[in-house]
Amino acid sequence: MYEIWVYVYEKGREMKVKIYPSRCSGEIKIPSSKSMGHRAIICASLANGKSIISNIDYSDDIIATIEGMKKLGAKIECEKDRLIIQGIESFKNFEENSIIDCNESGSTLRFFIPIFSLTGKKIIFTGKNRLLKRPQKIYEKIFKEQNLYYYSDENKLEIKGKIRPNEYFIDGNISSQFISGLLFTLPLLEKDSIININPPFESASYIDLTIEVLKEFGVSIEKITPLKFKIMGNQKYINKDYEVEGDFSQLAFFAVLGALNNNLRCVGLSHNSKQGDKEILNILNKSGIKIEKISNGYIIYKGDPQGCEIDLGDCPDLGPILNILAMYGKGEFKIFNAGRLRLKESDRILAMEEELKKLGVEIKTTADSIYIKGSETYLGGIELFGHKDHRIVMSLAIAGTMLEKPIIIDGAEAIEKSYPKFFEDLKKLNIKIEYLK
Repeated sequence: MYEIWVYVYEKGREMKVKIYPSRCSGEIKIPSSKSMGHRAIICASLANGKSIISNIDYSDDIIATIEGMKKLGAKIECEKDRLIIQGIESFKNFEENSIIDCNESGSTLRFFIPIFSLTGKKIIFTGKNRLLKRPQKIYEKIFKEQNLYYYSDENKLEIKGKIRPNEYFIDGNISSQFISGLLFTLPLLEKDSIININPPFESASYIDLTIEVLKEFGVSIEKITPLKFKIMGNQKYINKDYEVEGDFSQLAFFAVLGALNNNLRCVGLSHNSKQGDKEILNILNKSGIKIEKISNGYIIYKGDPQGCEIDLGDCPDLGPILNILAMYGKGEFKIFNAGRLRLKESDRILAMEEELKKLGVEIKTTADSIYIKGSETYLGGIELFGHKDHRIVMSLAIAGTMLEKPIIIDGAEAIEKSYPKFFEDLKKLNIKIEYLK
């Protein structure tokens, strides 16, 4: 535990990195899935008994979920790459006016709001950067319809009162995280509930992930139709040892690196994963990139990506790195159903447009789409800004390996949110990186 927290403290500094044009080589073990990690920690914390969650990576987002569940009453021991979790026996000892710091994690905040309502106590959620500016209207509507206390501004979000069993109608085009938050909570209520999704239903694969992890911990959700779920009340979470699978969201950066830079082995992945960002493999195939399946991952072969249309409806987190694929592709790329990128840690459509234009990329955007005409070479030799967004920083770093001259990325510390070892892992692949003070 001590070593983990010293590491977190030391990396909490502002950082610039210099990325040199470099040829990658070797093998990368993809870190564990942040999405699955959040879900497993919550389920284990709500179970009565001891669970061991293995293959954990301590990103800022995961740490926020760990600390929050500890405040709710779970006992969690943090070891090198695993958690020992003693589940919550009762919410009775939870303190009124507790402050829960969600840092910058949208998953943590949106999963926690209905779960913490079960205490019946007043709770104050805080966060940083854009977190509390991101949409929360779905929960506000639920709380106010049930005559429960709900207040939010740009600095905090407060609730008081236990949500009740009900038939819920949730818009499916804002964030699946609201639906997951309810799926964690409603099985613990006294009566059954129904969730109806108002189409279009985007990021539906994340709901499949939630249902999968709930099932592992003994909680059953009935999918009546793709847009309707029945949740039986009076269920109990069962303690379980659980290994978190590799993260296809993080694979995307290395997959694009392999496709553009040099052949790359990516391991630590499940071929049967239900993660929506596994779509990166189909997108690369569609653009003409060769991918070979191996026993615990994939080999991505360097190729010439061909212009194509890419639908981000179920995989919005792939948006920034697909901008990089497109800028080095042949022909024109259209990336559509991308509007939710504007509601992330940054406006990711605007952020990528601004930074890629500095490099000379031919890019145009609308509210919901991105159009890029690829080119083989770009000069580089400039400083770019990471927009306080981990996926922007990592995407620009991949672009930097292919430029004619080095680039500097300001705000590179943003990687701590999801992948603190990202630059070190790039170094292991022979990418030349310099940390600047």
